[in-house]
Amino acid sequence: MIISLRLSLSSHGQRPANISFRNLSFSAEFSDGKLNRARGPNRTTTGGEPTADLCLPRSYASEQSDLFCRRKKKPPPQSIRRRAGGVGGEEDAARISPSMRSITISSSNGVLDSMKVKVGARPLSYRTLFYTILALAFLLPFVFILTAVVTLEGVDNCSSLDCLGRRLSPKFLRKGQDDSARLIRDLYETLSQVKSEEISAEVRLPGSFKEFLSEMKDNQYDIKTFAILLKATIENMDKEVKRSKLAEQLNKHFAAGAIPKGIHCLSLRLADEYSSNANARKQLPPPEMLPLLSDNSYQHFILSTDNVLAASVVVNSVVSSSLRPEKIVFHVITDKKTYPAMHSWFALNSPSPAVTEVKGIHQFDWLTRENVLVLEAIESHHGVRNHYHGNHMKGANITDDPKAFASKLQARSPKYISLLNHLRMYLPELFPNLNKVVFLDDDVVIQRDLSPLWNINMEGKVNAAVETCRGDDKWVMSKRFHTYFNFSHPIISKSLNPDECAWAYGMNIFDLNAWRKTRIRDIYNYWLKENLKSNLTLWKFGTLPPALIAFRGHIHPIDPSWHVLGLGYQEKTNLDSVRKAAVIHYNGQCKPWLEIGFKHLRPFWTKHVNYSNNFIRNCHILEPEDRQNS
Repeated sequence: MIISLRLSLSSHGQRPANISFRNLSFSAEFSDGKLNRARGPNRTTTGGEPTADLCLPRSYASEQSDLFCRRKKKPPPQSIRRRAGGVGGEEDAARISPSMRSITISSSNGVLDSMKVKVGARPLSYRTLFYTILALAFLLPFVFILTAVVTLEGVDNCSSLDCLGRRLSPKFLRKGQDDSARLIRDLYETLSQVKSEEISAEVRLPGSFKEFLSEMKDNQYDIKTFAILLKATIENMDKEVKRSKLAEQLNKHFAAGAIPKGIHCLSLRLADEYSSNANARKQLPPPEMLPLLSDNSYQHFILSTDNVLAASVVVNSVVSSSLRPEKIVFHVITDKKTYPAMHSWFALNSPSPAVTEVKGIHQFDWLTRENVLVLEAIESHHGVRNHYHGNHMKGANITDDPKAFASKLQARSPKYISLLNHLRMYLPELFPNLNKVVFLDDDVVIQRDLSPLWNINMEGKVNAAVETCRGDDKWVMSKRFHTYFNFSHPIISKSLNPDECAWAYGMNIFDLNAWRKTRIRDIYNYWLKENLKSNLTLWKFGTLPPALIAFRGHIHPIDPSWHVLGLGYQEKTNLDSVRKAAVIHYNGQCKPWLEIGFKHLRPFWTKHVNYSNNFIRNCHILEPEDRQNS
């Protein structure tokens, strides 16, 4: 008699089912609900069948069960059907437990029989293990290197696992990214191609970005037309911006050369006071203090200006910052036109306890035409007058750098042919009894006691000054000889070193005794004459270039914190440096008393203006805050 067992297995993957029954064993392997292999004592079945018939001799069946089989057409899932051959075969049903640990067989007569089921792991072949290790050995180094490269190249832009996954993902998942990169490459190549193409003057250019977009949408331009139109638009806008900046610099130039209404009013009222008020005409200093004017135990400051308000700020700031103001003597020099107003101001507003002397150029006996022949030539030379008083836009080009254009305009300021700007070169002759002086420009403010300047050991040098070739501000503190001189001219290229460090006017300590032993003034006059012969082509800026040559070998550098420059043209001046500086210098066009002055730098200057003074109030010279509120 033959017993056939039909196994149906759906939940154990590829694991084999080993069944023991009456000391006989058989096995079946299922995968995804289909039989892979079945083996019994006398039959083996393979290949994709959902069930298997495992036939056993009748002698191995349970004698007690006396089983008979009747065939069923469709066995239930997860069941075992045993059928017995012979006459009147009956059908018994068998059910496999969910855990695959046992099988229960029930016959039609109610007798139960059981089998033990053992589910074991499928053994892993050596060949499969070998191929697995080989594949991992090939793939893992590649994945490691790729991950490292992506991480190192994109650590800033790809810091998340999600981003890293996108970068390591297959190409078809990154199709949109590839399209974007391709578009950028195509646009870059097209822009490179049209870079050298000439744009027709007849091309109509949009006036705004909105108009540009609208035109692109309406006309559906190809990428090359887009690139050409984009280039033409940007170039046109660049020209407009440069043209506006040049116009701005020109307007600043004219504003800097003009006299503000309030300052002009102040000079007129003070001049009128000088003629009508005896106190405004009193002697400065009083007769009893005249000996102090040549006393070298005092600290002597020299100021040359025609701006009354600016002179008052310089004097007030020196006195308020000094630890010993009673040891200070001021020598204020002005021109003949401004002398009455200047004298009147200091006579009525004495900076006591300091001593003040006010003198006009006409009151110095030494300043005669015989001694100042070069300056006379400068003022009468036709080329000079045309250079400083002619058309300042002549020679300007739309391609000029705005900063360079501003420098050219500043060099053409008429103040550079004023005798007041050349007086510092004649200090040893104008003050024959003094040994050491500090010369101040009228656009400086003193914020610290300057007494230590008189204790500096100048080591026999004539001029103690701040060098302007090194510092944090690369615009202000990067001045060398090539900044000022025209080294394309053979006279300059043969005589000077373009990399030689420059220094600054504005606050200088002059050892007049050492100066008198040199030929500085003669060298200065010689180079002024050479520049006139060369039609003013040797240098760019006013009075400093010939002084740079004349004082070569006679400069004693001092710490830059003594003198911070550029407040008249460097809007981004470091405020911490300004606050710590002993002297701040508004050199440049944007003077603090002008409307074009930088508002955030102006308070350092305005705090020394006496706004309660009647003359200042009557001329409506107001503080910035008052002007905003009015």
